[in-house]
Amino acid sequence: MSPADLCHMRHALTLARRGLGRTWPNPAVGCVIVAPDGRVVGRGVTAPGGRPHAEPQALAQAGAAARGATAYVTLEPCAHHGRTPPCAEALVAAGVARVVTALTDPDPRVAGGGHAILRAAGIEVTEGVLAMPAARVNAGFFSRVTRGRPLVTLKIAATLDGRIATASGESRWITGAEARRRVHAMRASHDAVMVGAGTALADDPMLDVRDMGAMPQPVRIVVDSRLRLPVDCRLGRSAGAQPVWLVHTAAAPAPARDAWRAAGAELFEVAATPEGRVDPLAALSALGARGLTRVFCEGGAALAAALSTADLIDEIVWFTAGALIGGDGRAGMGALGLGRLELAPRFRLESVEPVGPDIVHFWRRAT
Repeated sequence: MSPADLCHMRHALTLARRGLGRTWPNPAVGCVIVAPDGRVVGRGVTAPGGRPHAEPQALAQAGAAARGATAYVTLEPCAHHGRTPPCAEALVAAGVARVVTALTDPDPRVAGGGHAILRAAGIEVTEGVLAMPAARVNAGFFSRVTRGRPLVTLKIAATLDGRIATASGESRWITGAEARRRVHAMRASHDAVMVGAGTALADDPMLDVRDMGAMPQPVRIVVDSRLRLPVDCRLGRSAGAQPVWLVHTAAAPAPARDAWRAAGAELFEVAATPEGRVDPLAALSALGARGLTRVFCEGGAALAAALSTADLIDEIVWFTAGALIGGDGRAGMGALGLGRLELAPRFRLESVEPVGPDIVHFWRRAT
């Protein structure tokens, strides 16, 4: 791994991150084409919606300068014919001399096939450059392909004593403007924003990205076993303009289903738990089958507890405000029914950052 390889792959990973939340069901891939003299002659990132891929865009920008160049790609070039020809074949046709990749694509349609096409054409292939940061970028895509469900990030904004609202339900605003803006940026980097029915009923949220200029909006998901959420809420009134998905059980009444479909929402009927709630694994499996790779869960406490009990939380983003509400306030996590401390789900601290007057902790599932 030369310094040049590391530098250009970091460049490609920076491009890939720009695609997060926009490229599902495809991965967010970055590609950089570098001429023999070290000049960057082409750059590309997977386009919104997943097409076109990063490689053909970078090659188009490079033009004839791609011949004899090195292509840095954050994920193995695809090897299968879909709506577009394989990217591995496009690299061969362009005459690149070398391809450097970070990861092998776990998709069974590729899974080493792209590398094989390149080597069969006489192209030098170097694999595994900055594999760990590349895996972080596309952890959601890898989760959908290998586990059949999207990556789940749980976001909680709470006081120092872990409360998300007063006893009366007042929660606006626990954290400051800077933290709220940071949350909107996080929404933008996920395919979907998800809440439970209780939060949707209490807050009547929009769950969109605001004050960040024009950009693709995430899918808005409500987990609502009986479709209690009225269709005249803000989500219902805007469902025709921005996607709204409702995950429910067989207990949801037909009139409510018809009303939400008429409003433009997409409905997912999934299995129920013995208590009649939406089975969280069934819900995420349905969302993964629909193509989602990254879901940003913003509560409430019951949904957070259900996901935790089912061991389905991959990351936690916890905003803490310098305030106290007390034991009569509403907790950020519902009851988990733990009888022993050793059964508590464990997460590993990744980083802590100040955000205006608040702080944010980033946690990842302990393995």
